[in-house]
Amino acid sequence: MSRKRLRDYGFTVGKLPTGQLNSITDVPGVSVGHVTLNEDRPDACVRTGVTAILPHPGDWFREKTVAAAHVINGFGKTAGLVQVDELGVIESPIMLTNTFGVPAVTEGTLRYMLAQDDGIGDRDGSLNVVTGECNDSLLNDMRGLHVRPEHAMEAIRQGWAATDRRVLEGAVGAGTGMVCFGYKGGIGTSSRQVEVDGAIYHFGVLVLTNFGLGEDLTILGKPVGESLRAKPEEARDNDGSILIVVGTDLPMDARQLKRIARRAGFGLARTGSIAHHGSGDIVIAFSNGNRIPHTPASGVLELRVVREDGRLMSDCFRAVTEATEEAIYNSLFMAETTSGRQGRTIAALPVEEVLAVLER
Repeated sequence: MSRKRLRDYGFTVGKLPTGQLNSITDVPGVSVGHVTLNEDRPDACVRTGVTAILPHPGDWFREKTVAAAHVINGFGKTAGLVQVDELGVIESPIMLTNTFGVPAVTEGTLRYMLAQDDGIGDRDGSLNVVTGECNDSLLNDMRGLHVRPEHAMEAIRQGWAATDRRVLEGAVGAGTGMVCFGYKGGIGTSSRQVEVDGAIYHFGVLVLTNFGLGEDLTILGKPVGESLRAKPEEARDNDGSILIVVGTDLPMDARQLKRIARRAGFGLARTGSIAHHGSGDIVIAFSNGNRIPHTPASGVLELRVVREDGRLMSDCFRAVTEATEEAIYNSLFMAETTSGRQGRTIAALPVEEVLAVLER
């Protein structure tokens, strides 16, 4: 049976309208590329990959995007977030992979961008690459370091070359070996629209899900995990992690994006997460509605910033909360049963059982 998203079964999440594709790529200019590594070798079972989120189609180093990060629980091994927090910009694609793949993916992204610009690391300063991770060692031979710099470069190229703006979800790219609430997880995405002075803007979310206990799974407010007969994989400490990437075309400054990033945690909580002790729950938010030149023409930089009208900001918070919640559901609904390391098999979410619970 081909997998379908939650909304395809007639269920909606929240109140706000989605973008055309209900995806982070509804944010104009944003694209996504995946490299999936799925291979059985004599000495290793490889179930991993890389996902690249390209914030706009221009020069990321020369035209930085305003950004912020928020750590819900800090059991994570990301690269680059200290500078994002300090300067309020991102100057690379946002890269996702497994825990031990962070150095290789950071190197590959750096090599890709060095090849595009001979000023980086020389006359024009250094480059801060942002890379996030989750631990996929339940299914993947993570010790084998199978993610290499060239995989990051290829994921970026795939994002550039994408002609279909639909984003592959589930067990793909960085999500290939991930487990969510004991079922197969991975990549999920969703979006919402907000209206500002008669114009439509988008908030898109992409998640990498690898967290939660099966008994805690909650969908649309219902304790689904407690009701399922098909019990999930609970053979390890399933603290896990989640990376949440939020993009918008609404002009915002870093302080406003920090507020937006915090609200993603509410969408995460709606699915049943309590941000376990060993969970790396991290949000990265950016706006390509403002691009910051690497070398401003003058010492004064003027940003377009949305007014902090209470009703408008609340709509933005609602948009991120709803899109995060639905993106997590999509990562579960779209992921297929996957076998991996040491003969383990992680079952896909039993959709028919879930639908029966939701319809009661």
